[in-house]
Amino acid sequence: MAAAAAVESYVVVHNVAKRHNVGTLARSASAFGVAEVVIVGRRDFNSFGSHGSSSHLRFRHFHSLSDAQLYLHNERDCDICGVEITEDAVAVSQHPFRKSTAFLLGNEGTGLSAKEIEICDFFVYIPQYGGGTASLNVTVAASIVLHHFGVWAGFPERRREGNKFVLAEKPTRQDRKNYFLESAESIIAERKLRRENASSDFFNGKQIDDAQSDLLDGLFSA
Repeated sequence: MAAAAAVESYVVVHNVAKRHNVGTLARSASAFGVAEVVIVGRRDFNSFGSHGSSSHLRFRHFHSLSDAQLYLHNERDCDICGVEITEDAVAVSQHPFRKSTAFLLGNEGTGLSAKEIEICDFFVYIPQYGGGTASLNVTVAASIVLHHFGVWAGFPERRREGNKFVLAEKPTRQDRKNYFLESAESIIAERKLRRENASSDFFNGKQIDDAQSDLLDGLFSA
């Protein structure tokens, strides 16, 4: 078991097929003490399912997986853990963690891509005991692995009142000067990425009304 103050957990969001799943991921991330949600690619998502949890999280955006990898390895001293059934994957119940860890979950339909697998330092899988489904929903999988990491890390349990946990005070909204600002280069990069991924539901949003999505300028870390 690690000392609670010594380690942090992160969630990396990339190429999730259903954008509303990111809102539910934010709720799980908040419940299990995630330090930061790292979004790679397009920055907007549907917040339905977060139940306000996104206001208690830090978000950071990168245009590429390689940039996210550099940040997590060099600035946060994190291992990157792919949640995927691979030949060398270890059951998450064995808690094969060494230090702060960023969890990268696969696309709901296709799992982790070759580029995503390339940036991972190790892999975990979630053992199943019934034969009725081949895999779990990405948000369910995230909840399970984040809970296991919190147990291993010794995160302190949140105080309870009645049949629920006590909510933290909602953070004060930051001034605009602290928002994530776009440079001309980053805007060009995002437009290029959008064209390259036009066939992905996560980026083109055909299944979800764009009016329901949140552009997270006010949530990204400076």
